[in-house]
Amino acid sequence: MSAQSTEQSALDVLVVGGSGVDTVVRVGSLPVPRADSVGVPPIREWAGHTGGNVALGCRALGLGVTFLDFIGDDLPGGQVRKRLADGGVDFEYLVSATGTRRAVNLVDDTGRRMSFYDTRDPGGLRMPRDFYLPHLRRARHVHLSIMNFARFLYDDVSELGVPVSTDLHDWDGVDDYHREFALRSDVVFLSAAGAGERIASVMREILREGRAEAVVATAGAGGSYLMTRDGGRTPRPIPATVPPAPVVDSNGAGDAYVSGFLYGRLAGRGVEDCARLGAVAGAYACTGHGSSALIGREGLVSAQV
Repeated sequence: MSAQSTEQSALDVLVVGGSGVDTVVRVGSLPVPRADSVGVPPIREWAGHTGGNVALGCRALGLGVTFLDFIGDDLPGGQVRKRLADGGVDFEYLVSATGTRRAVNLVDDTGRRMSFYDTRDPGGLRMPRDFYLPHLRRARHVHLSIMNFARFLYDDVSELGVPVSTDLHDWDGVDDYHREFALRSDVVFLSAAGAGERIASVMREILREGRAEAVVATAGAGGSYLMTRDGGRTPRPIPATVPPAPVVDSNGAGDAYVSGFLYGRLAGRGVEDCARLGAVAGAYACTGHGSSALIGREGLVSAQV
């Protein structure tokens, strides 16, 4: 099933997995006070999640994008379909009996976020090869979200020689669930918060043990850190970009960073330039509620990175 025709002139990025609906609750500060009831501003819902946000961000930058995933035959699934269609993303989906993924995000007055993620996919869920292979064969780049079923695409991705990226989010460098994604991807993104002071050693391990050419650790307002296979053992700091408007919500900023980075990579830019483009896109994303602030190609290119 599709939100639009899959016959595009070019498939720049194939995104697999990671759609859903966020319920966003604005709170004064994090952690929230211990109380039976706390008054909050109007609660809002946004369709996106990590894979959906990367797909929408890449499409806003003018890239040809197809997004593959499982969603439910339910109201949240309808919200996902509409959001992707409105964003011009070619969305091919399979219906999951367990429904569409959800998350509840608490967002404080500075835009910081705490997310409660609904991991409802059954462990045995698999994406049929005849569903994804036609798209994989015409993709310039693949981005795999860390859905369990997405790990089973790596053999085909490797055989076809398509470059692949992933976002490990807050991986601590220890949890085995993330390890295959970390070691079988060409570009690896993760949050610096997950491993804390160990983040540099985790980045080095990914480069040493896996196939990655570049590892990027994002640190929110603290910028990001870049390591490459030929760039030494110390992460290179990439300064954060000052947002062009007040920060209202950091939800989706990391996904926007990925989109900006992939745009630069597909345009043939150097890896540090890609990281700086990612920083620009991530900062822009913080200026809108939910994942609604998506920078366009003109805005990204005019950043003079």
